[in-house]
Amino acid sequence: MHLTAEHLSLTHEGWALTAEGVFRPGVHLVTGPVGSGKTTLASALAGIFEPAAGRIIREDITHLTLSMQFPEYHVTGFLVKDEVRSWDLPVEETLLKAGLTGRQNVKTLTLSRGELKRLHLTCLLGGNWDAVILDEPFAGLDCREKTRICAAIEEKKHPLVIIFTHEQAVLPAADVIWEIEGNALVCRGSVPEAIPAWKGAPRYLARALEEGARPKNIRLHDAEEALCRMHA
Repeated sequence: MHLTAEHLSLTHEGWALTAEGVFRPGVHLVTGPVGSGKTTLASALAGIFEPAAGRIIREDITHLTLSMQFPEYHVTGFLVKDEVRSWDLPVEETLLKAGLTGRQNVKTLTLSRGELKRLHLTCLLGGNWDAVILDEPFAGLDCREKTRICAAIEEKKHPLVIIFTHEQAVLPAADVIWEIEGNALVCRGSVPEAIPAWKGAPRYLARALEEGARPKNIRLHDAEEALCRMHA
């Protein structure tokens, strides 16, 4: 199973991005500055943005989903319970996970954006997918919810997860790091070897590296544990 960007070229109103690489099973983190093309690339990999050149190969991937940054784009149910049922999930259990117990009869689009994001991600990650593409999944969430979503991703229920984000505080463990640099997608490599080459690394990781620590993964507690091992 893999998703491949083969000689891919994406263009939009004078802007261009090139991408070449293979996304194999695991958690892939794609970072880059705001406006660098993360959303466009995510949409192309999901099949809803047509590339100017090249092709996207989905090998043995039959169930793929894309989570867009703004959760209201995904709403299909009038009431919250209708929205949950549209994902073929149990209402009470799903709302408990999303922290929305008792809100089943509320109009879905009257939820705050943060609440709607929690509902959407809980439903999406509760499904069965070969590949999940997440565009800025942490936007609009507080630290507690970011941590919960990271835990759901780390369960690795879904064989292939690609996360496009500029989040710098709460991140899940990753298997491969990618960056958009100079209008091109660059693979930094597998974690942990790729961490020193990651130009967009969070400050806590950069600081740990400066101290000579070698974190095993990219989470804050990975950096803290690496520093502790140095001084044990």
